[in-house]
Order: sequence, then structure tokens, then C-alpha cells
Amino acid sequence: MFKAFLIKYAEIGIKGKNRYLFEDALVKQIRNGLREVEGTFKVVREQGRIYVFTEGDFDYDETVQALKRVFGIAGICPVVVLEDNGFEDLAKQVVSYMKTMYPELNKTFKVHARRAKKSYPLDSMELNRELGGRILDECPGLKVDVHKPEIYLTVEIRQKIYIYSETIPGPGGMPVGTNGSAMLLLSGGIDSPVAGYMIAKRGVKLEAVYFHAPPYTSERAKQKVVDLAKLVARYSGPIRLHVVNFTDIQLYIYDKCPHDELTIIMRRYMMKIAEEFARKDGSLGLITGESIGQVASQTMQSLACTNEVCTMPVFRPLIGFDKQEILDIALDINTYETSVLPYEDCCTIFVAKHPVTKPNLNIIKRSEQNLQEKIDEMMRMAIETAETIEVQ
Repeated sequence: MFKAFLIKYAEIGIKGKNRYLFEDALVKQIRNGLREVEGTFKVVREQGRIYVFTEGDFDYDETVQALKRVFGIAGICPVVVLEDNGFEDLAKQVVSYMKTMYPELNKTFKVHARRAKKSYPLDSMELNRELGGRILDECPGLKVDVHKPEIYLTVEIRQKIYIYSETIPGPGGMPVGTNGSAMLLLSGGIDSPVAGYMIAKRGVKLEAVYFHAPPYTSERAKQKVVDLAKLVARYSGPIRLHVVNFTDIQLYIYDKCPHDELTIIMRRYMMKIAEEFARKDGSLGLITGESIGQVASQTMQSLACTNEVCTMPVFRPLIGFDKQEILDIALDINTYETSVLPYEDCCTIFVAKHPVTKPNLNIIKRSEQNLQEKIDEMMRMAIETAETIEVQ
């Protein structure tokens, strides 16, 4: 029945003279999102509308699911497309559409006609009245309700005629790539994939860095992070994932610094390394999955100590969320099941029994002086020997 989809957007509509740039970016992301779907698709922008036209057979459910992962889409409307063969043919097609879509015929409806083609002989009000009358004659179980209808039937008269009554919610946000790029510190936990998803939703392209600690963390832990990156990439598009061997640095910190400060000092060097990769990749900021007070390294004092080493902005989209709110998003984007697999990363292996929760920055810097002999060379080696994986 449906051979096309009308794509609705929200924020893009208020972009003024630059709107076409965002529309073009959305068209590009829709095309990318449909590449893996069986079928042939044509995405076009015309007269302030974006349409996805299908050719031949295609998987309807797969197509809708793919579109629901494209940031910038506010709504997906399955559309029946008709040639203009006169009003009588249109009325028959509209009645047939209503009978097919709503066979129980015990609902309220409203017709909303839009006549963009001004040469059409009936205006919008006349179309509303005449089409509504035909539906009432042919479908006695339906009743008109112009205020809160259960069925909102839209008929758009353009070069062709478009009929639709359903709007499937999209993810919203902005098309990826319209707001620069940022470097995600990706771990095997629940929070960081959600943080990456949320920043990508605002139009930011993602790169990522993962800190690996063999032999204390296994290859399965690394594969878990790659799998999480793939799940996030379904929304954000391709991600360049840098896998950094962090073992020597962690052991050096463990040997030279007080153990209750291990987590904070480790995080500070992670941020320094992530920032180096961000500069190389042209990213404009860092992204973490931190939330105030969730663990010892995420108290206000700990976050202040971590931030002190950064020259780039650090984006923390989960900063005010409680754990259940984060879990709900992880379940929605299908990262939760992978995140809870029992393969630990370096953040969970090298944790003190009693980590400091209110670190003093001056004390932390004094402890880091014990590292000066080797730490710069170790960081350089970690960056130069990092493995880069292109995650699709």
C-alpha cells in the first residue's frame, strides 16, 4: 500500500536562510541509514518537504526502523502517492484508504486538505468538506470530530497527491555532521555509549577512544567495546575507535602514587591522551558518561580535578541523570545487554578499596610529580602504538 514516506523535521524548520544546509545534511543521513535495508530508495527534497520513495519490493518494517535511527527526523509518515486523475478518482482512493487502514470503522476522524497546487479546482475548505462527506457516506461507522479526532487524515495536493494519517515518531535532534565532531571516552559500561548517543543526537559526529589494559583485561573486553561502538554507530554513523594500551601507565601510577588517588590520577591521564587524539582527528571537545555523585571519581571535587588537565570543553550529557534514567535510554538504543556482559575494562580493574571522594587538586598535582621521570614518554608510546578501528 505504501510506496513512499514523508519525513517530518522539527528544529530544522527554524533555521531560517540556512535551513537548506540542514535539509541537505538530513537527506544525506537518510541515504546513509537506508544503505543496509533491502530495497531501492530515492530520497528527494522538494517544496519544503523530504520524501523517501521506494522502487520495487522493500522491507517496510526494516525501512521504518532504519529511519527511526536517523537524527533530525521528528516523524515518519507512510504515504500513498496518487496521480491527479480528478476529484472523483481522489474521493474513491481516499475512501479505499480509510477502509483499508481502519477496517473496524468505529473511530472519529478529521480531514485536513492542503492545496499547494493552486490550479486544482477545489480549494482546501472544499476538499475537507467534500472528502469528509464521501467518507461519512461510505463508512457509516466513522464520525467527524474536528477538535480531538482519533484519525487525522491529511491530503496534500501537489504535482502528485499524497495521502497519510499516521506519524511514526522519529528520534528528533539534528542531522549528524551539522555541529562538528567530538571525542567520546568509551568504556565497556552502561553510561558512555548513552552519552555518545545523546551528543550525536545534537548533530555531532563521534570519534572514540578506549583504554585497554592487557593482560588484566581480555580481548573479549575489547570486543565488547567494539560491539558497543557498532551499536552507537547505527545512530551516529561511522566511528573511528582508538584502542590505547594503558597497562604500563596504570601500573606506573599504581607504583608511584597513593592508592586512594589512583582513580583520579588515572582519569587525568586518560583525558590528556583523549585530548591528543581529539586534536589529531579535528574534534572540538571530549565526551564522557559521568554523572554527579555516581561513583568516587564523579563527585564535584573529582570532576573539578579531572577537568583541570583539559584545554578542550568536556561534554557530560548525563551529568544530572540518575542511574535509572540512563538505564532506560540504554535499553531504548539496545546497548544495555552488551554493556552488562561480564568483561571488565581498565576502569574497573584498577580501583582502590577506598578511593578519595573529595580530592584536593594541589595534593593530586604533588603526587603526580612522582611520575615525571617517565610519564611523558609512556604517554607518547601509548598514543603512537594505539590501534585504530573503523567502526561502521
